[in-house]
Amino acid sequence: MPRPDTTLSVHSLSDGELDETLIDQTTELLGELIAGGAALGWLSPPPRAEIAAVLSRIATAPDGSATLLVARHEGRLAGFGFWERYARPTFARHADLVLLAVGDSWQGAGVGRRLCGELVASARRAGVEKLTVDFRDDNVRAQALYESLGFRRYGVLGDFVVAGGQRFDRMMYVLDLR
Repeated sequence: MPRPDTTLSVHSLSDGELDETLIDQTTELLGELIAGGAALGWLSPPPRAEIAAVLSRIATAPDGSATLLVARHEGRLAGFGFWERYARPTFARHADLVLLAVGDSWQGAGVGRRLCGELVASARRAGVEKLTVDFRDDNVRAQALYESLGFRRYGVLGDFVVAGGQRFDRMMYVLDLR
């Protein structure tokens, strides 16, 4: 596995940079992770059209309302993540880290930490005061990452997620950026 600190590029993606190759690579990455049991919000790999719609929505969001970051190595997608503000004006100072996904070959190499750190920095620059994230309770790697970056648990919804015939708690975390 290459060293991510020297060979990985991480950058924010705008609409003009969203191309068919990135949509294909994102669909492939999510498909592989979800087929392998990753808890990313889908029970089965999502269709390409759904991924394209999500990426387009985030990439074309008004400045300061969302950020999509991609991590690449030699043109291949290593991981990606995004946050977006809540739609209701009363919650405009808050945002949710919606998705953070890292390809299997990059797991444990610091890609998730780098993406998450840059997403937090982007949210702070955009004036986000509270950044929330949720994940399944069996995702101990996510829990360790978020806690190491200062996120704190604010709630648990017991048996909220059902996947593969099992029930999981939904862990809810927040990072105060004020």
